Amino acid sequence: MAKSERACSYRVLVLVRNICYAIFMYSLTVGLFYVSPFTKSTHDTSKTPTKSEAAINAGLGSGTNSRLRPASLVSNINDAFLGPRPHVDSYANYTMLVERCRGSAEKLERMRKVGDCMTFLREKESEYLYIPQNPPSKQSADFPTPEEAIPASKENIGTCPGPIVHYHTYWTGPATWRVELFVKSYLYTQNLPCSRLHIWLDADTNPNAIEDMKKDKLFARFMPLVKRGDIILRAWKFPMRIPLPTLPEDQAMGKNSKKAIIPSATGETAIGDGVVRKDDGSEWLVLTPRQMTFLPVAVSDAVRFIVLHLYGGVYCDMDILMLKDMRPLLVTPEHSFAERWAAHLHPGDYNTAVMALSANSSLSSYLLRGGIRMGLNFHPRIIGRMAYKDGRSEEFVMFETALFDPIWTEFNWGREGACTIPCFKDYGQAFVGEKGAVLGGGEWDSYTGKQLETTPIHKRGQIPQNAEKIDPTKGDYNFEVDRYPPNNRTMENFFRGAFTYHIHNQWAKHPQPNSWIDVIERAQDGFFAGNRTNVYGESWHGPSIAPYDIWPEFV
Repeated sequence: MAKSERACSYRVLVLVRNICYAIFMYSLTVGLFYVSPFTKSTHDTSKTPTKSEAAINAGLGSGTNSRLRPASLVSNINDAFLGPRPHVDSYANYTMLVERCRGSAEKLERMRKVGDCMTFLREKESEYLYIPQNPPSKQSADFPTPEEAIPASKENIGTCPGPIVHYHTYWTGPATWRVELFVKSYLYTQNLPCSRLHIWLDADTNPNAIEDMKKDKLFARFMPLVKRGDIILRAWKFPMRIPLPTLPEDQAMGKNSKKAIIPSATGETAIGDGVVRKDDGSEWLVLTPRQMTFLPVAVSDAVRFIVLHLYGGVYCDMDILMLKDMRPLLVTPEHSFAERWAAHLHPGDYNTAVMALSANSSLSSYLLRGGIRMGLNFHPRIIGRMAYKDGRSEEFVMFETALFDPIWTEFNWGREGACTIPCFKDYGQAFVGEKGAVLGGGEWDSYTGKQLETTPIHKRGQIPQNAEKIDPTKGDYNFEVDRYPPNNRTMENFFRGAFTYHIHNQWAKHPQPNSWIDVIERAQDGFFAGNRTNVYGESWHGPSIAPYDIWPEFV
């Protein structure tokens, strides 16, 4: 073989080796994004609990002693702790929220001080919430005034003095406790006459997804809300065509876009990047069957961008727990935001477990087209870095983790200053209710408030036989032998100030008794049974309507 031929063969082999190496590194990088339980935003909702998870769920308090277990050690539980709901016309000052929890859009001197940000969020609402001169309720003659708005009742869904905010989430498979917890947290905290919850069900893999959910025994308690319109079940099928706003291409795609106008014989003109313009002037993003073949596993990453582009509002993963009214964030003009990816410093490192976009906007079109252009890859950090590179990240506000995922910085070993309340070191703590979990977990390290008044059981290990909720003929409750004894956890002290808490794909079949999640579930169940108020002191939509009066199915 000639020397030149050997050299050419060597170069080919080197090229093949480098290509294989690049493919391996790319696969490894993408795999890390989508496999890690704390870095992926999609859910395999049909996952079967492992043996270790089954062990966690075994023995969750059966027997006489557990049936005698008091609900809590706290004497006077107060879950109506947030005071009045924010006025329906309230806007949120985005600039102040960024500066007080980050330092500035450019500097990050406060970014890791999550505890300080949460103190600001819970104590300074009067500073970052305000009513504008032209409030939402006056922006359309069709809106009633706040005084004229009709509250929800058994016969009426109610009226909203302003725009209705649309909440979206995605689910595949039958309902689980996570679906129930998400829906109840939405009902428990949001301004319901002014909100609609859209649950997108995977009809690509199950064409009967909506009918199956309507028949689901666990979801049955929410069906009266579906029939009335508070909750909307929607079939998700990946669209082949998506309408776009009629905007100059450089505005929709960023400064560096290159356009090619290609005539077509079908009454459409191909503009480039999968966009066609029809004869009526409308523009559409078109997906080809070949593109759909390579659709990534993380379908929910794509769902949120498409749904928000089409309908607007806010998208929340199903493992999000809503803690207070998000309306002020969502009626503010130019309300496009997501959160930071933990303690990462890059201005393009977004997380989209909670994300808001205006419908049919230049920004939503840009993000959507970018993800499709990159091979239907909608991972938030990839999309975010694209937006930063193209100079569009300023339109897409990045809020710090304290607003939506308050322990993520802690989990990333990046927190500075005071810990949150409760002080979690990992996401599993919210699910643990075993003896010693409270005192040994350091949950109250940052708590400086008045100590909660506790029942005598805390002092003696037994409650009196004449206690109100105990039948003396069945014996005393024995604190010492209970695996999941009552404790001093109350919803009043669960990340107060944050708008949401992110569970982060914890796959336990169900939270243990007296875990934080169990305490929250019981607070919500008490509300739905008409025994308690929600976090705003309301019974149900209004001051005198309890859910058992509207929908007996809740009981």
